[in-house]
Amino acid sequence: MPNSKQTTAHPAAPERRRELLATAAEVFAAHGYNATTVRRIADEAGLLAGSLYYHFDSKESMLDEILSTFLAELWAGYDAVLAAGLGPRETLEALVTESFREIDRHRPAVAIYQRESRYLAARPRFAYLAESRRRFEKAWLGTLRRGVAEGVFRADLDARLTYRFLRDTVWVAASWYRPGGHHTPEEIAHQYLSMILDGITVPD
Repeated sequence: MPNSKQTTAHPAAPERRRELLATAAEVFAAHGYNATTVRRIADEAGLLAGSLYYHFDSKESMLDEILSTFLAELWAGYDAVLAAGLGPRETLEALVTESFREIDRHRPAVAIYQRESRYLAARPRFAYLAESRRRFEKAWLGTLRRGVAEGVFRADLDARLTYRFLRDTVWVAASWYRPGGHHTPEEIAHQYLSMILDGITVPD
């Protein structure tokens, strides 16, 4: 625990703050929130544990900023897609592509969200995680159901089952995707969508 002189965090230079949050995100993603100590984060950042309290008042504050930043960017992209007036197929394609872009930008945050969000959402500070999950479901389910209603997707499509499959297969990519690899987020999204929307067999 920090002593009385360490409990108040002070503003940090924006670039240094981003670096520390990036380090914390990698540690949380690798070891889990509960197993991660402030000392472990400080060690990874090359700081004394007490020095980290100069920038953040707790590891909870760091996690909050990591997740809220990721979700704010995710929803900025999703909201732009949903407001664009696209057809159901085009909307689904754009949502998938935006999701892979966010995995590229925030891979550790996505991994944390996948692993910890249900547990964290029970805490008042992280109540926004449950709301985000509800918005996510509404956006994707609404698109799938609109596609069925408009005859774009198969009439026998189980929208909720399809949503769960899409959700899990897209976001699990955070476990293997590495920024700067052989494929861009857009290329991965294209391959994924080809399998989902067009099937995996070669057309006759």
